[in-house]
Amino acid sequence: MPAMSIDAPRVTSPAIGDDFSAEQKRYLEGFFAGIAAGGVTFGDLAPTPAAPAGPSLDDLTKEERIKRELHPFDAIEQLVLDARWNAKPEPESVFRYKWNGLFWLNPVKDGYMCRLRIPGGVVKSYQLRELAAISRELTSGYIQITTRNNFQIRLIEPKNCPEVLRRIQGCGLHSKGAGADNIRNITMNPCAGYDPFELIDVRPLVNELATLIIGSKEFYDLPRKFNIAYDGGGLISSVEDTNDIGASAVKITENSEGIEPGVYFRIALGGVTGHQTFASDWGVIVKPEQLNDVMVALLRVFIEFGDRTNRKKARFKYVVEDKGLDGVLVEAEKHLKFKLTRLAPDSPTQEKREFSQQGHSHVGIYPQKQEGLVYVGASVPVGQMTAKQMERIADLADSYGSGEVRLTVWQNFIIPNVKTAYAATLAKSLKKLGFPCETSPLRNGFIACTGNKYCKFAASDTKGHAIAMMDYLDKRVKLDKPVNIHFTGCAHSCAQHFMGDIGLLGTKVKTESGEGYHITVGGGFGENRKIGRQVFSGVAFESLGETLEGMLKGYLKGRSGPEETFHSFCNRHSVNELQVAFDAAA
Repeated sequence: MPAMSIDAPRVTSPAIGDDFSAEQKRYLEGFFAGIAAGGVTFGDLAPTPAAPAGPSLDDLTKEERIKRELHPFDAIEQLVLDARWNAKPEPESVFRYKWNGLFWLNPVKDGYMCRLRIPGGVVKSYQLRELAAISRELTSGYIQITTRNNFQIRLIEPKNCPEVLRRIQGCGLHSKGAGADNIRNITMNPCAGYDPFELIDVRPLVNELATLIIGSKEFYDLPRKFNIAYDGGGLISSVEDTNDIGASAVKITENSEGIEPGVYFRIALGGVTGHQTFASDWGVIVKPEQLNDVMVALLRVFIEFGDRTNRKKARFKYVVEDKGLDGVLVEAEKHLKFKLTRLAPDSPTQEKREFSQQGHSHVGIYPQKQEGLVYVGASVPVGQMTAKQMERIADLADSYGSGEVRLTVWQNFIIPNVKTAYAATLAKSLKKLGFPCETSPLRNGFIACTGNKYCKFAASDTKGHAIAMMDYLDKRVKLDKPVNIHFTGCAHSCAQHFMGDIGLLGTKVKTESGEGYHITVGGGFGENRKIGRQVFSGVAFESLGETLEGMLKGYLKGRSGPEETFHSFCNRHSVNELQVAFDAAA
């Protein structure tokens, strides 16, 4: 990458900063509040300045002060100047540019990563071709699938950022609000609309909410990031209980409680797996046509009560903890024109799920609800592909499907609407491309975050190590039950290591590589929701293969029978018993 100038001019703007006295700051806060009351805002998507009743500027976090000095969307002028001079961004710009989905990778790399918004992970073939072209012409040429049904493209020089943003928008995609204090990409079941077992197709709901979020200035100034997931009740989970808000479809039968039978959504609040917390059932059911109204109400509760003075306490889970589930209900109803319906999770009026989401792999060939059609799921090693591979996926989606591709939260993809007679041929082509469709109990369960090649927080090369472990274990262990292995580089847990059968958290160790992992086991989601327990600490990468091999062989040797999963095996033994079993098999 060519050397970049650091002498680009800086855009100046009025700011309530350290040059003002406390009395002047209070005056300016009142001044801006008065302007806001008159309906005036600054910038195309600038939020209303904070009301005087909130925390004073002195009490706000550094990030909140940066937002109030200049709304992040108004920093686009500086982004253009940086591009003109190919300049590194100033620290404040690094934070503001995240509103356009741009993440500065320094000190790991000099360049940006751009994260997109792809609601529900639904992407079209023409969009894939344009993203591939952007990646080839303006970046490193690599694209990654994220754990939020989404894409990231990496190593963008400052001079190319405006063109990258323009071309993303030109093909009907977005990057606005993909980072920082915003609502992240909305996730859903990857086979929504095609799954023969789903209770409801959530695509219209996801698209409606995404349109509202992208176009409303109100939702670009949250206390911190916010995750939402919808689950329509199909075979493939959306892992909704790891989100700030997760909505799961349920069926209500005939009852004596005055509730109209039909499909509703149960809502869970406050999930943050990086904080080892799953979302808690709210005790509320909502009709589909009311769901997005409730989502907006809950977002407004978060905007009003989220902590802007302490970044560590700024997530929605802390609002839920502070007010309690009943308190959140009271506040949410203030923003609604209807009362919410309460229903206990174990109420007999709620029909029990007829099948488990745990044992179903989305990798392979499976029938759709549409007669004569199937969807074909392909495994993408640690979610990374080249521009050439992406173009070929687009060609295959056009030739064998309907030109549509679905991204999954497991960093894989699905091609739907394939005629049954063509499915095997498509699967063969995908395998040749490097994306096998055969169900592998080992390889299909690997998930890895970005790692220290591109992320300043990561302590280890998670993607490189995950690929190495795939190859190592595939030669030495033959599994007959799926085992999910999640590699994450830091405590932010972007790969959600605490919910993996085996979770690996990157850490520094005193070895040649200096990279290692703390290892947890027994995590799960949905009906198996559980935070994993740590069994080993500080395992150097040089020893990781032998350690994981011993763990898997210890499970195969000690399980109660061929039907016992790794999750069940781990959770019927103490940590000490597991350590003994794993060490003995190593």
